[in-house]
Amino acid sequence: MTRPERTHTYTDMIFDSTRWDSFRPRKGDIVVATPAKCGTTWTQMICALLVHQTPELPLPLTQLSRWLERHIEPAENIVADYEAQPWRRIVKTHTPLDGLPYYDEVDYVFCGRDPRDAFLSVLDHLANISEHTRLDALKRAGLPPDSDFPRDPNVLFPIWLTSSPFPWVWDGFPVGSVMYLTDSYWRHRDQPNIHFLHYSDLTRDLDGEMRRLSAALRIPIDETRWPALVDAARFETMKKNAARNAPGAHFGEWKSDSDFFRKARRGEWREVLSPENQAFYEKVSRERLSPELKSWLEGGRLN
Repeated sequence: MTRPERTHTYTDMIFDSTRWDSFRPRKGDIVVATPAKCGTTWTQMICALLVHQTPELPLPLTQLSRWLERHIEPAENIVADYEAQPWRRIVKTHTPLDGLPYYDEVDYVFCGRDPRDAFLSVLDHLANISEHTRLDALKRAGLPPDSDFPRDPNVLFPIWLTSSPFPWVWDGFPVGSVMYLTDSYWRHRDQPNIHFLHYSDLTRDLDGEMRRLSAALRIPIDETRWPALVDAARFETMKKNAARNAPGAHFGEWKSDSDFFRKARRGEWREVLSPENQAFYEKVSRERLSPELKSWLEGGRLN
């Protein structure tokens, strides 16, 4: 078993992994670690429901489980919010495991997704970012306010698949890696405190996957409460409560909070990506991912 090591620093116009240095972990904390648009908020909600055992969470999810590395708010404010939480805390990250401090007493919950499905959700994400959020990110990057990126999916896809602001990362421009980030956790999957979910598995069997995660997190199941917890974790229920659940909703990150939960896309890439880009994806994914990881990432455990 190879212990994870923090060997890289990740800092760009959106986030800074060194902000973890001010965080003091507690035994039982949960780190929800996912690529962007790969079920992050879904996983946060599931963990929160399991921890609190009620759909009536003590705080809106967007404040209960924060993205510690995000530039938009001072790190000391977020750390203070976490210090004030007396319960088992849930911290969000989009940082590869090689950029995080690793704690034996903390649980890491990773959620994977087919990169092609994630890319379509990236398009939705970029279309829904509010103007002030976009301008703030460009300012931090030192870019002019009229900067943009290709809007044609078949132009952006190969860029997203092969470009990153970090030279050691394979993919992810402009919103973050899927393949490299997933591989950074997958190679340490034998660690007893690193747990894996998959977007497709949650779609197929939400009840079963929540039970599996509850066991992994050592949280007993109360069958009298369970149906309400599963219902609260459904995509449709979360969308109805978008103002409490969408990340950044409390500071106006989105044009529409509800559109953050626009659609649980699965397989639509077949109609969007050109045959050339589909073939390019196959070539790149086979070069970068082990056969086992490629199979899991594209289909999940229950496929």
